[in-house]
Amino acid sequence: MTDHPRSIRSFVVRAGRMTEAQHRALDEHWPRYGVDFSPRLLDLDALYGRHALRAVEIGFGNGANLAALAASHPERDYLGIEVHPPGVGRLLLTLAQLGLGNVRVSCHDAVDVFDCQIPSASLDEIQILFPDPWHKKRHHKRRLIQSAFAASLADRLKPGGLLRLATDWQPYADHMLEVLTACSGLENLAPGGAFVGRSTDRAPTRFEQRGERLGHEIWELTFRRS
Repeated sequence: MTDHPRSIRSFVVRAGRMTEAQHRALDEHWPRYGVDFSPRLLDLDALYGRHALRAVEIGFGNGANLAALAASHPERDYLGIEVHPPGVGRLLLTLAQLGLGNVRVSCHDAVDVFDCQIPSASLDEIQILFPDPWHKKRHHKRRLIQSAFAASLADRLKPGGLLRLATDWQPYADHMLEVLTACSGLENLAPGGAFVGRSTDRAPTRFEQRGERLGHEIWELTFRRS
């Protein structure tokens, strides 16, 4: 497995169409919910104004799952990380409409955010749902789940914290299983050390729904910080 050279990114920011409402949400609600990137550790208690269980969703898309979790668990704090501005704008609009105060949002590369801003042993859960599988072999180096980033994820979880992943692309599922199994400090919770059953406590993502329409099987993994 190759590590994640920082000259290589796991995403390409495409010029997606921003609606007027999304533009307005970014202007009006970023000061309340947004977390600007800087190479300094965040004080999470200060960021949320309390001490609570904390979870991060990397690549939240349109934010449907993240907003649903935050609304269902007001006692928990959530950080969403997404590089595509239309999705960020849509989530900000949803948070404002629902009046949710337990979510913060970063519009930056998750690798940088974890390397520079997330303190060690500060998270109870990390979700990475349907990351770009980068199907072509020459693009595999762009995949988010690589050994160096896996080690960073494990370091930021509290002992007993959970790392949950899902994909509808079996070769990427096998890749993630191999990387995470080799990561010191993580243990696979699946019987037999493979994949877990499909989760029922999250909202289906847009990419998940598209995969289902195409007849793709869903592959899920859950690892625990030992």
